[in-house]
Order: sequence, then structure tokens, then C-alpha cells
Amino acid sequence: MTSEKPLLKKQYYPINDSLYQYLEKYRRLTKTNVFYDDLLRFQGSVVVYDAKGNDSLWVRVYYNEHEKSEIDYNLKKIYTLLHADGDESKIQFLNVDHIDFCTFGNSKPFRVKVRNILNDNYTHFYVKKADASRIFGLELEDILSPNRINYLVFKDTLIEEHIVGIPGDMFLQHHLKNCTESEKAQIAKEFVKFNERCMIGLLGDMRSYNFVVIPIYDYDHLVFKIRAIDFDQQCYEGDFKLYKPHLFKENFLFSQLVSEKLEANSIEQYQNEERSVMVKRMVGAEERLNDLLFAMQSMELSSPEKLQQLKHEIFQFTRDVNFKKATSMGDVIASALQFMKRNYRNKT
Repeated sequence: MTSEKPLLKKQYYPINDSLYQYLEKYRRLTKTNVFYDDLLRFQGSVVVYDAKGNDSLWVRVYYNEHEKSEIDYNLKKIYTLLHADGDESKIQFLNVDHIDFCTFGNSKPFRVKVRNILNDNYTHFYVKKADASRIFGLELEDILSPNRINYLVFKDTLIEEHIVGIPGDMFLQHHLKNCTESEKAQIAKEFVKFNERCMIGLLGDMRSYNFVVIPIYDYDHLVFKIRAIDFDQQCYEGDFKLYKPHLFKENFLFSQLVSEKLEANSIEQYQNEERSVMVKRMVGAEERLNDLLFAMQSMELSSPEKLQQLKHEIFQFTRDVNFKKATSMGDVIASALQFMKRNYRNKT
């Protein structure tokens, strides 16, 4: 178990022409009249507390009246773009209940709550500064994992849908103790598979508050899924350990479940299953994945020092010479996926 974590705030990487072309081809671009910087012009804020009275690390922001109506209208238009392909026929039934701002972490997002006034159903979405690393993480998640990601980009603004689930740290604190032994074994299995996806896809910093646990009813019992919600550390860190969720001290209880509930041969079985399924997803989206990797290889996504460290450590782990030849983080992830294809394409 390691307590290592990123030491410095991650550098912001703007979108280049190759990535814009990719986003346009796969319909991730949109037009909006609200930019991330517009939302920064709030005039005041109050702290948002959780249900137990603890500081949630979010603040609720307020705007001048002459700006608020325009901001609210354009945020409702964004909602229709995310969820209704831009159909504004029912926009009069939408209300922006509040806008929250988080100063914790790298992306400093705005969280927007939009409610249907006819039935009080609501959802959230996030407005962030568009960072190329995060976009690559979103795309790799959409291609390589069982989870779909809905997001839009306009210039330097990124709009993401909300990912439902219980934050991993909250699950450990409030829900794990209520799980049956069978449910704990199932969570252990899912954590093994989640760990594999993060390591192979080079998604870093998956401490418990950066992923969610999703309970799902299946006939007469619960099953659990685990998925990432933070993609800022995609292909950025040089230390290979930072891409392995089971090594973070914040995830100790999940790792403990694995050691208590699963035999070594079961762990290996679930790892191989996840790798094989990932290869099938890669083959099924080959053109899109190749286009994404081309865009990744066209830009710098980390420092030269971190690149050298990571490719050396993965070479020591795999003995694949392609990692030694890598000249960018895009090359490293491409080599990792090719390694997977060669070794797991024919496994079931």
C-alpha cells in the first residue's frame, strides 16, 4: 500500500488542431453562448454543506440580475444539447435551481442543477475548462470501459453530464458495513476489474473520492459497478504505481476486500476477463481508437521527465521494446493497447 499521490497541480493542456478534428468527426463539438470564463464572473457565494453539516468543498454562486437571466437561459440550452439533441420545445419547463463552484482539485468545475418544474425531476451537469488530458480520458473511458460518457466541447469550455453513483470514500464510510458477505465478494471482483482498466488505460489518481460505486438491483439481489468520475490525470504521471488504484491508501478497504474474498487464481481470472473484454471493445471501435491515438500522439500531455520515467517502468514490467521507443504519452498508451491486443485477442 502506498500513500504516494501527485505532488504538484497538474498542468493544463489546451486542445490542438488534431484533437479538434477528432471531436468534430465524432460529434463532440457544439455551440453555446456560455463559456467557463463567463461563469467565473459571479458576484458572491455561500458555502454548501452536506446532509451532516460538513463542508462539501462546493460554494453556491450568485450573479447580477442583468446577467443571471441570460446565463440561466443558455445553461438550459446546454441541457437540451446534452439530453435532447438540442430540442428546445420544452425549455420553458426547465429551471436552473442553482450553480455551484468547486475550488478543490484541478478542474475547478461549475455544477449546474436543472429541474423540470412539471414533475420536480432534476439532473446535474458540469461546466469546466476544456483540458486535452481530461478529454482523452473521457474518450478512452467511452471506448475501453463498459460505461458511456456524454460530453460536449466548445472552444475552451467542456460540458459533462453527471455520473450517478456513491463516491467511493462515502461508500466505504457509510455503506460497506451494511453489505452481505456475498455483496462484498462481488465488490471485490469489480474492484479488480476497475483496477485493470485504470492501469491499462493509464488513468491515474483513482483514489476513492475519484470514482463511484453504483448499486444495481438484479432480480432479488444487488450487484455493484465501479466507474471513474475524474479524468484529469490521464497519461500524466510518471510513476506507474499512480495508475494502480489498489495501491492508494485511500482504497485500502477495497484492496482488503480483494485479499479476503478472492483467491489468487480468481483474481487472475477476473484480470484476464477484463483484458479480453477490453480487447474486444478496441477491435469494435478500431477506426475511432486509431483516430484518438493519432491526436494523442500529436501533442505533449506530460513533462519529458515523467514520460521517461513511465515508459522505463512499463518496459521493466512488460519487457516490450515498444515502450522504450515511445516519444510521447500517446505512444505509451498506443503501445500498451497493442500489447493487450497481441496477448489477449484470442482469450475468452
